[in-house]
Formats: sequence, C-alpha cells, structure tokens
Amino acid sequence: MEAFSKNNKTIIEIKDLKKSYGDNQVLNGFDMRLVEGENLVIMGKSGSGKSVMIKCLIGLEEPDSGTIKVMDKDISTLKHEELDELRTEVGFLFQGSALYDSMTVRENLEFPLRRHTKKFGVILDTTPLVMEALENVGLAKTIDLMPEELSGGMKRRIALARTLILQPKIILYDEPTTGLDPITAKEIILLMQSVQKKYNTSALIITHDVDCARAISNRMILLVDGINYAEGTFNELIASKDPKIQAFFK
Repeated sequence: MEAFSKNNKTIIEIKDLKKSYGDNQVLNGFDMRLVEGENLVIMGKSGSGKSVMIKCLIGLEEPDSGTIKVMDKDISTLKHEELDELRTEVGFLFQGSALYDSMTVRENLEFPLRRHTKKFGVILDTTPLVMEALENVGLAKTIDLMPEELSGGMKRRIALARTLILQPKIILYDEPTTGLDPITAKEIILLMQSVQKKYNTSALIITHDVDCARAISNRMILLVDGINYAEGTFNELIASKDPKIQAFFK
C-alpha cells in the first residue's frame, strides 16, 4: 500500500539515538523518519530495542544521546506540561489493551477526555464523542459492558477507540495482532487501515507479525544490533539476499 508520498511533512524524526543499560548497548545510533499519512512498521527480535525506542519517543525513558523530534518539537527541551500536551497528539495502543478493569467501556473512553481538558475544554456530555469512537471500531453496543465481558479482539478494538477519542495525529501500535486468532488479527489490520484512511493518521507499528507487516506497511525498518539495519517496502526487503534480512521473513 502506498497511500502517502515520501515528500510529505516529517512527523517524527529520530537521529543517532543511543541507549544502554550498564554494558548492554540496546540502541546504538538508531535513525528513523515517519512522514504524514504513513504506516511505518518496525520489526526486530525480542530484546532488539523496539520497546526502549518507543519509551524514549514518548518521554518515559531518557536516551543517552541523540535527538527525537515529534511534530517539529525536540522532546528533550520540553517541560513536563508541554510534553503532556504533545502526548494528546500521540495515541498509544498497548500490547495488552490496558483497559481499566473497574470501569465500563464508556468510563474507559471518557477517562482521557476528562484528563486532557486543555485540548477539548470541559465536555459536559461526552456521549456523542464516546459513541462516535465506538462506532468507528464497530462496537457501539458494548458501551455499558465491563472489560471482563469482552473478548481479546474486542478489548483491542475498545483500546483503539480510546486512542482515537483524542483525535491524535500519530498512533503508536505495540504488537497490535499478538495473541489474537488469525481471523481477529485480520479484522484489527482492516481496522488500522480504515483509521489511516479516515483520519490520515501517521502510524508507527511495532510487530513480529509478517502478515500484519505485509498488509499494513507503506515502509519498514528492520532493527538489528541497535541500528536501522535495513529499510524499504515489504517487497523490497523480502527480495533481499542478505541473511540478516531474510531471517525476518522465514
């Protein structure tokens, strides 16, 4: 899929990112550029630094060196309040969905609206926004259910609805199809494609799932030895004769 132009505006830019824990050098000069409207997939073996890179990107970890710019803002220069404001433009779909067990679906979706009043102001009636977000993921009927009443695939959809309710410009997906059966995984991929088309979001997708990468990526980066070892379209990378690249597609 090539629904974007490489000449589009840069939304995220990471340059020469380094991060180590003691003697363990996890990121060793990682570079990355995400452009407006693009789905960029990052693949790497377990422990290759994908999660560390994401944590640095959203300001949960401090890199040893390198620069991270999100929507032209260098996150290392932002105050806590400014970083919090920027995070309203960055949706994060956690691997385990991370819904609040003690809250209904409605309350889970209302939570970010009540927390980030600076973006939308104080909303007296959240129902229209909650319903719109649930309709976007095809689960309007679940509004008063508890998370324990939902299947794994439904939880993933509700988590995506909660991400969409803040109307972010960027969505970070952490292993969006992990633990799902093939049919549900395909539904989630179709949903991600529909979100990109409807909202022109830019998405960074961490995945081990080759089928997901094939279906969703405009471009891919393979993270090996702490650097972006290779990048290109799915077809370009799968055709490579390099054994380190071939290992991802076997």
